[in-house]
Amino acid sequence: MTLKTPLEMLYEQVKMRPDQTYLTQPENGQTRSLTWREFDQQVRKVAAGINKLGFPKGSHIGLISKNCAEWFIVDLAIMLTGNISVPIFPTAGRETISYVIDHAKCPAIFVGKLEHAEDQIKAIPESVKSIGFPYPGPELDIDWETITSEAPFEESPVPSLEDTMTIIYTSGSTGNPKGVLHPYSSVSWSAHASLSALSVNDSDRILSYLPLSHITERILVEMASLYSGMQIFFIESLDTFKTDIHRCQPTLFISVPRLWTRFQMGILAQIPQKKLNLLLSIPIVKGIIAKKMREGLGLNNTRLCASGSAPISPATIRWFHKIGVNISEGWGMTENCALGTSSIPFRLDKVGCIGRAYEGVDIRIAEDGEIQTKAPGNMKEYYLEPDKTAEVFTEDGYLRTGDKGEMDSEGYVRITGRLKDIFKTAKGKYITPVPIESKLMENSQVEQVCVTGSDLKQPIALLVLSAEARVGDKAELSESLQETLMQVNATLESHQVLDRLVVIDEEWTVDNDLLTPTLKIKRHVLEKKYHDIINASYKEKVVWV
Repeated sequence: MTLKTPLEMLYEQVKMRPDQTYLTQPENGQTRSLTWREFDQQVRKVAAGINKLGFPKGSHIGLISKNCAEWFIVDLAIMLTGNISVPIFPTAGRETISYVIDHAKCPAIFVGKLEHAEDQIKAIPESVKSIGFPYPGPELDIDWETITSEAPFEESPVPSLEDTMTIIYTSGSTGNPKGVLHPYSSVSWSAHASLSALSVNDSDRILSYLPLSHITERILVEMASLYSGMQIFFIESLDTFKTDIHRCQPTLFISVPRLWTRFQMGILAQIPQKKLNLLLSIPIVKGIIAKKMREGLGLNNTRLCASGSAPISPATIRWFHKIGVNISEGWGMTENCALGTSSIPFRLDKVGCIGRAYEGVDIRIAEDGEIQTKAPGNMKEYYLEPDKTAEVFTEDGYLRTGDKGEMDSEGYVRITGRLKDIFKTAKGKYITPVPIESKLMENSQVEQVCVTGSDLKQPIALLVLSAEARVGDKAELSESLQETLMQVNATLESHQVLDRLVVIDEEWTVDNDLLTPTLKIKRHVLEKKYHDIINASYKEKVVWV
């Protein structure tokens, strides 16, 4: 297969479908759309603006913004000028922004839609040019009107597949983020491979709302759109999410477990589970009710739903299956361009697995249970960190993922935990928390969970309840959680049995530094923050803090 770079695919799309709508951006309740030709012209104008700044080719140019049309425009403009993009999570704090800009030696950074822009831009040194998107926000060195004021860049260069395309910094759950360096070859192969695996084509529509600074959205949404010609819709804000998804009517919908749970809770807030069970048990009524719920979610035209980034409860997948929404789990990493495994086509008997390897991806389980992968989508290196690069690859070129798992006879992989998350109790027994957390999440009232207890005789679980559950009857909730505790403990070996559940009143978020930007819990931060709560003595099996 002859690989084509994202730039080559842009040139092709502009020739094939110049007047077809590509991007739809909502603004103040209205929308503006860009055709492929209009998108290309915007890319070329920004490229001309970047070239005027006089940076040497191969410069690292930062990009921090929520998803929007300008994110795509700037990303392609950076490629067009022969430079390298360095995206930063829009939720990143000053410390992370400062670290990435300094580590990558960025001479400039594009700044777009942000929640805490006033505070975040303080992390940008005076020596670094700040360039603004056309949205309200603090004053920057260069505004959008200025950067797009030049005549469009006319050349159509084709980068070498070996050239570096981007450096994507990991979410830094255990220290400073690492810069994952991807050449055009790994991105191009992954984007192309995703099309056949997901059957993506130019009639598809997708809503882009998960951070584009994350590898999954970058490859399976932005890059896939360049290779397929599919249409992209953005959201204006989380407050307009429902309006935006209904406008899009996506045929593909990729999400994270937390949002699927919130969708579920939203439905159950309107129809209690007992009533829903009754309605779904009546053949004539079931189809009508299920369709109405899918329409309410904006997913009635969706042929493929997916979940990734963190484990999703099998109970949640089975619940959605009953209303005709089949959620296929997928798994990947920044280091392997998000292409590890997928559960497509959906199979109810494989719920709980992360799927099988994509075609072209070789997966093996090492002696210690680690999942290891080899594929053309694997990164080249960690930028400026040769020792960490050497550590993460085996002698025969497999990527050490850090995930522990098992594989069945059909090649379906099940994750059983993270090697670094395994802890030892005071009794000297090893505990793998993820499988236990997954069992607890089967109680739909539980939104976040962390199993811990390295200094305890038996492990415990810290819980955060869903927004709906938090305003419910405390006695009923306690009874439900005690029942869940008994059911889960009945499935565990004696050393794994949970001593208690501790319900935390504070939600774990990116803003309070208890979640990574990809919504994974920061165990070491949680354990430090709640050290006294974890190690206190309690008589009750369900403790409210």
